[in-house]
Amino acid sequence: MSFIAVIPARYASTRLPGKLLLELAGKPVLQHVYERAKQSRAERIIIATDSPEIMAATIKFGAETLLTSETHHSGTDRIAEVVEKFQLLDETLIVNVQGDEPLIAPENINQVAQNLEHHSDASIATLCTAMDNPEDVLNPNMVKVVMDEQGYALYFSRAPIPWDRECFGGLYREGVKVMNRAQLRGSYYCHMGIYAYRAGFLKSYVSMPQSSLEKAEALEQLRALSNGCKIHVGVTHHDKSIGIDTMDDYQRIKKMMARC
Repeated sequence: MSFIAVIPARYASTRLPGKLLLELAGKPVLQHVYERAKQSRAERIIIATDSPEIMAATIKFGAETLLTSETHHSGTDRIAEVVEKFQLLDETLIVNVQGDEPLIAPENINQVAQNLEHHSDASIATLCTAMDNPEDVLNPNMVKVVMDEQGYALYFSRAPIPWDRECFGGLYREGVKVMNRAQLRGSYYCHMGIYAYRAGFLKSYVSMPQSSLEKAEALEQLRALSNGCKIHVGVTHHDKSIGIDTMDDYQRIKKMMARC
């Protein structure tokens, strides 16, 4: 299996600008992600950023970096520019590695690439993990996914899907949380923000208009589903990575790494 890992690295994060340059154990967050990606089977790793400041940092730790447009709506759009600039062949497998997940398992990078390679009818492959905390099911910052019997995505949402009437029936009427761990019953899966695509698909993806579902949920993968593309969703064999969206997330990971 041959694939390229691309790490989109936007500076102006909405909730925590400049988070990829925050220090963890003496290194920028982004460097930890890059070093994890180097432990995968990726034959090449490219950081794609809109920030000269981030690019300067990546040069210091020796990463191949492309300075991209500031106008991209998503990381996938940014990776499509990488495909164009480097003239990658249509069959090239590309894994989109989130730049704010310093603890990402290299095995997850390998798994999502292998899943796309083994499912030629899928335009995208991604991963999920079973949810075991009822409060997470209700958390809109944790994206849920439901799949068909063959492992293809039916829908992604910030809402608790599927809506279990037995568990949630009195939730809003009574104003209490009625779900417990036993009631999760393996029905709820948290989407992990890692994707694999073929370069040829990305060329067509960028020409697709943003769908109403994508805008409503603020989830870029819904653009592909809305246009009839198949997304294979694998259940990860390894721990769920932790993304840094807020300063609280950063402090939590900083404490975790200090204990290692």
